[in-house]
Amino acid sequence: MKPFRILKSNFLESFKGVFRNFSLSIASITCITITLILVGFSIFVTLNVNNFTAEIEKDMTIVVFLDRKASDEDIDAIKEKIESLDNIKKITFNSKEDVKKSMQKESEIFNTILSEYTESNNPLQDSFLIKVEDINRIGDTANEIQTIEKITLVKYGEGSVEELVKIFDLVKKITYIAVVALVIVTAFLISNTIKITIQSRKREIEIRRLVGASNAFIRQPFFFEGIIIGFLGSIIPIAICCFGYSYLYERLGGKLFTEIIRLIDPKAINYMVMVALVVIGVVVGALGSFRAVRKYLKV
Repeated sequence: MKPFRILKSNFLESFKGVFRNFSLSIASITCITITLILVGFSIFVTLNVNNFTAEIEKDMTIVVFLDRKASDEDIDAIKEKIESLDNIKKITFNSKEDVKKSMQKESEIFNTILSEYTESNNPLQDSFLIKVEDINRIGDTANEIQTIEKITLVKYGEGSVEELVKIFDLVKKITYIAVVALVIVTAFLISNTIKITIQSRKREIEIRRLVGASNAFIRQPFFFEGIIIGFLGSIIPIAICCFGYSYLYERLGGKLFTEIIRLIDPKAINYMVMVALVVIGVVVGALGSFRAVRKYLKV
């Protein structure tokens, strides 16, 4: 029970320390607040970019058009060759009659034009719709498919797809680096602030040493102060980031510029971001304080 009483005593002491050194605490909390706001929006950007990429990967399809003279045996042989390639996730055959019916449903104009054609004189082509495992290799996969006999055309949105994936990958890397950099900066600022706090309380520390307090006992209140400061610093960023994202989502109608780029529903990620900001604030506060105590507290 004694260790728990000591822990409770040091925790209460840390609360007093936060308010006793109010100006320094406010400086630390302000630093955490500003950086966590940036971290919060970086997290939202990262999650949405990951979602955009996942949606593109899910919807991206290679369309393979077959020679009109290809027989059923040829079609089976082509399918086997495609399935034997690397990076093939799913392959679906789309007959020219299926394509015709689909186009007729989409437009009255198409329906009028295509109704003139029968199965024997249908001008459309049989095709395969192919999903790939790795979208970054979609160009190489399309080139391999193009070399198979009885295939007349392979289309997947070449050029634009690769550029879009590169842009999303670049944005993800930038946001990852931004989050890590901001967390490190916050930990450094907290560490320096607590170092100043320690220097201003040298007399108090000396008195504790004189009465026989252990190093761990002296360090604990400062460690808890870092945790409390980190927690308090995460409250405003949670409100700004989560409410700000929800407002932005409503104003943009859940999409960014186009229907293709859909934003994640705030209900699906707000709670996760709240938890992440609290955890980052508390962990960074604890690490910053631990670093300051270990490096600057001479006991």
